[in-house]
Amino acid sequence: MSALREYERKRDFDVTPEPRAELVEAGGERASFVVQKHDATRLHFDFRLELDGVLLSWAVTKGPSADPSEKRLAVRTEDHPIAYGAFEGTIPEGEYGAGTVMLWDNGWWEPLHDPAKGVKEGKLHFRLHGARMKGGWALVRMKPRKGEKRENWLLIKERDDEAGRSADALINKYRTSVTTGRAMRAIRSDKPVAEPVKHDGKRPGFRKVQLATLRDAPPEGEGWQHEAKFDGYRCLVALGKGGPRLFTRNGKDWTDRFGALVDPVDALNCKSALIDGEVIAGGGGGDFSALQAALKSGDPLMYYAFDCLALDGKDLTGKPLSDRRAALESLFEGQPPRGAVRLSPVIEGDGAAALDAMCRAGGEGIVSKRLDAPYKGQRSRGWIKAKCITRAEFVVVGWSPSDKRGRAFSSLLVGSYEAGRLVYRGRVGTGFDGDDFDDLKPQLDRLARKTTPLDDDDLPGETKGAKWVTPKLVAEVEYAEFTAEGRIRHGVYHGLREDKEASDVSAKAEASKDEAEVEVAGVRISSADRVIDDDSGMTKADVARYYGQVAERLLSHAADRPVSLLRFPDGIGGDGFFQKHAGKGFPDGVKSMPIEEKDGGTEEYIYVSSADGLVGASQMGTVEFHIWGAARDRIERPDRMVFDLDPDEGLDFDDVVAAAQEIREGLEACGLDCAPMVTGGKGVHVIVPLRCVAGWDTVKTFARTFATVLAERHPDRYTATMSKAKRKGRVFIDWLRNERGATAIAPYSLRGRAGMAVATPVSWDELGKLKSANGFYADDMADRLEADCPLDVVEARGIGTTVVEALEDWASG
Repeated sequence: MSALREYERKRDFDVTPEPRAELVEAGGERASFVVQKHDATRLHFDFRLELDGVLLSWAVTKGPSADPSEKRLAVRTEDHPIAYGAFEGTIPEGEYGAGTVMLWDNGWWEPLHDPAKGVKEGKLHFRLHGARMKGGWALVRMKPRKGEKRENWLLIKERDDEAGRSADALINKYRTSVTTGRAMRAIRSDKPVAEPVKHDGKRPGFRKVQLATLRDAPPEGEGWQHEAKFDGYRCLVALGKGGPRLFTRNGKDWTDRFGALVDPVDALNCKSALIDGEVIAGGGGGDFSALQAALKSGDPLMYYAFDCLALDGKDLTGKPLSDRRAALESLFEGQPPRGAVRLSPVIEGDGAAALDAMCRAGGEGIVSKRLDAPYKGQRSRGWIKAKCITRAEFVVVGWSPSDKRGRAFSSLLVGSYEAGRLVYRGRVGTGFDGDDFDDLKPQLDRLARKTTPLDDDDLPGETKGAKWVTPKLVAEVEYAEFTAEGRIRHGVYHGLREDKEASDVSAKAEASKDEAEVEVAGVRISSADRVIDDDSGMTKADVARYYGQVAERLLSHAADRPVSLLRFPDGIGGDGFFQKHAGKGFPDGVKSMPIEEKDGGTEEYIYVSSADGLVGASQMGTVEFHIWGAARDRIERPDRMVFDLDPDEGLDFDDVVAAAQEIREGLEACGLDCAPMVTGGKGVHVIVPLRCVAGWDTVKTFARTFATVLAERHPDRYTATMSKAKRKGRVFIDWLRNERGATAIAPYSLRGRAGMAVATPVSWDELGKLKSANGFYADDMADRLEADCPLDVVEARGIGTTVVEALEDWASG
C-alpha cells in the first residue's frame, strides 16, 4: 500500500467520490492507460499509465499535443489506484483536486523498453492504443532547477503516421467524454445520457440564415466564441411532427439529397428544434469537392451543428449566443461524439491564436461570434469570418475553347454582381477533372448565348473568342488574390454551388476590409500600408507577402537554425536593430531554443521553421534574416562555411568577381565545392556546404588559414584583416563569419537598404555577367523560384584529414 500512501493521505473518502487506495495485480497482458480532463484550480489533463499495480500519473498543463515539435510540460503527481481509470465525476469543493473530471481517453499502452527502468532513468518510450491518442510517444524527465521539488517531465509525440501539425488540434477536436459522450457541463451537473424521445412538437419552418462578414483578421478581446469555418453546404435541420426536414441556406428542401443524415438527426433528444449547421464530407473541416463527390456516390456525410434557433416550441433567435449554445449542447448530451451528427467544437483562446491553430491544421479559417448577440437572418458583424485561404463564389459567364483532346474547354470565365452590374472577374483554368468536364459542358451548352452577359465596357484580350452563357451557374473558386484591376489570380475550380443563386453573388457583399490590416500565411499584418522603403515603395504588407512567396526556398537554407533578425520598426530610414534572443509576445511561428554561452550560461535564441515564422517576424518589423552556420539539432557541427568578400570603396564589382573566382579555384584545390551569392549590398558570399564532420574550431581555423594564405599571395588585392586601414584598395576576405555564434545574411533575404535588393544565389556563369551585387529585387524572385537554387547543386563535403592536407599543399604551392 506504500505506493498509494500519498494518494490516500490527500483524500477524505467519506467526502470524495474518488475510488479508495487499493493495489491490484496486473489484470492481463495489456497495461491500461487513461487521460482525464480535470477542471480543477486550473484546467489540465491527467495522463496515467498502469505499471506494477498502480497508475503512474502526470499533470499535463496544456494537454497532449500530436505535434512532435510541441513538448508539453507534464508534472509527476502521486500514483493513483487502477480503479481511478474508470472515474468520471466531480470532486467536491474543499477536497484535494476539487473540480470536474472527464474520462477524455483510454486504452492500453505498449512500452518499448523496460518501463520501470525507463521511469527510473527519466526516459520512457511507448506506443498508445487509445481512442484518441495513438502511435509513439515519449516521457522525458527534465533536469531539476536548484531548489525545485516537483518532478517535471515532457510529454512528446513521436514522428509517425499518427503525428499531426497543429499544436492543439487533438484537444480541440475531442471535447466530450470518451465513454459517456458528455461535455464537462453535463458531468458537472451529473446529467445522465438522455434517452431519445419522440419529436411530437410542431416542426419549425425555414428561416433565413445568419451570414458572416469577411475580415482579414479575427476580432480581438473577450466576448467572442471561435469555431471552425466549414467547407460544405449550409443546412438548417427542422425536427418535429412529420419527420426531419433539411433545408439549404436558400430554403430548398434537400432532405432527399442529404438522406444519409435523416436517421442521425432524428435521434436528437427533443420534441422539436430548428438547428443551424453545415453538411460536409472528407476529413477536418470538410472539402467541397469531396462533398460533391459524396452526394453523387452516396459516400458518408457529416453534419456539424453550431446554432439552435428554436427548441421545444421556444424561439431562441432573440437570445444571446451563449444561451443558444447551451441549448444546442443539451441536445447533444448522450450523442456519440464521432457520429454522423456532431456538435461544432469551440476553439479556445483569442481570435488570432484560434485562426493560427486552424491554419496550421490545414483548415479553411474560423468564424468568430459575439456571445451576447441575437441570431439575425442576414449578414451581420456579430459573426466575423477570417480565412486561411481565399475562396469565394463567382458567376459563370462563359468559357474559352480548348485545343487539347479530351478537354471540353480551356477555362471558365467568371464574374460577380456589384451595384446591380455583372462585372468580369477573370479566368479559372485549373481544378477540373474528367467528371467536371462531363458535368459542366452540357450545362454550358444549354445556357449558350451569342452576346456577353457582362456589363463591362472594356473587356480584356483574354476574353477574345469566348463562348458566352446566361449567368445561372455559381462556381466555388479558390484564388491567390485580386489584381489591381479587380480580377482573380490563379483561380482553382472547386465545384458548382447549387445552393446559391447567381444574383446573390458579390465579391464585395461579404467583405468590408480595413486596408490597414491584411493576412499573409495565416498571420495578421497590422499597419500593412506603412511604407518600409521610400525608394522601392515597399510596404509592410509587401515585405510579408515577399517572405510568404519565397518561404519554401529561403527555409531550405535557413530553417531550424539560430537566426538574428534585423528589425526596422519605423522603416529602413529609421533606426534598425539586431535581435537574436527570444522575447515575450513573439508570434507563434518565431520559436526559441536554448544555446549554451561561452560563460557556461544558457540563453534562448530565435529560430524559424515555417512560412508563418518568416511572415510573423515581418509583422515585428523584420527586414533581414541572418543565420548561423549550423542547424539546431547539430549546433556544434557547422554545415556551411562562408567567405564574405567586402570591397573597399572605389573598387569595381569586377574586382569582387575575380576574388570570388580565385577563392573557388583554391577551394577546389582543397577538395571543396562552393557557389556564389550576391549579397544585395556591395559584395559576394562564397558559400561552401559542409558535411557535419568538423567542429567550429576546425572550420574557423580552415577559413582563417585559407583567407590568410590568399591575402599573403596577393597583398595588393586582398586582406584577411578587419582593419579599415588595411582594406584600402583591397577586397576584405571576411572569414569571421565562421565562428560559433557569428551569422551571415540568409539566401533570399531582403536587405534593409534603399531599394531593398535581395541576397540572391547565382551560378558561376551568371556571376561573371553581373554588373553589381544589388541587381536582384523582390519582383525578380518569381522567375528564379521556378529554377533550381544554385546552392542546391553543390556537393557538401567534410573538412577531414584529406581536406586539411590538401589545404597545406595548396598553401605551400
